[in-house]
Amino acid sequence: MSERRCRYCEKSFQPSKYQPQQSVCSETECQKKRRSESRQKRLVTDEVYRQVCRDSSRKWRAEHPGYWKRYREKNPDSVVRNREQQQSRDRKQRLLDLANNNSALDLKHSAASIWLLNAGAEDLANNNSVSARVWVIEPLPPRKGPGREPCKQHRAGVSTASAG
Repeated sequence: MSERRCRYCEKSFQPSKYQPQQSVCSETECQKKRRSESRQKRLVTDEVYRQVCRDSSRKWRAEHPGYWKRYREKNPDSVVRNREQQQSRDRKQRLLDLANNNSALDLKHSAASIWLLNAGAEDLANNNSVSARVWVIEPLPPRKGPGREPCKQHRAGVSTASAG
């Protein structure tokens, strides 16, 4: 048999004689990744499997009422970590929802300098419309120096010139 490279760790391995199409080595981490990937794919493609998983979860929760509430009370660090991870997932989803959205205003023709600042904007491809802080910085008017008289405004038809 020929050696193969594991698609996860890229190490060489000998496929099993019982599984000649084997594409993943027997390392524990690689096998975990393979099983996880397989399960995710099956959840997407197999409606019956997806329903069995849902029913199994519901059954377990019905048999263990209040488990998660007790778990969160005993593990406050886990609650904080989960909240941070959820916020990160929410941010990522908002960015994905904005991908290829080019409905932004044209800010290039403004007289003021405009700066759009957003920490997550580098993850967007071809996107001009992101939630951001907008700083509008307008140039200061020229200062009045010595010898520069301010413009005097007069009502129409009234002259300030002396008759001579």
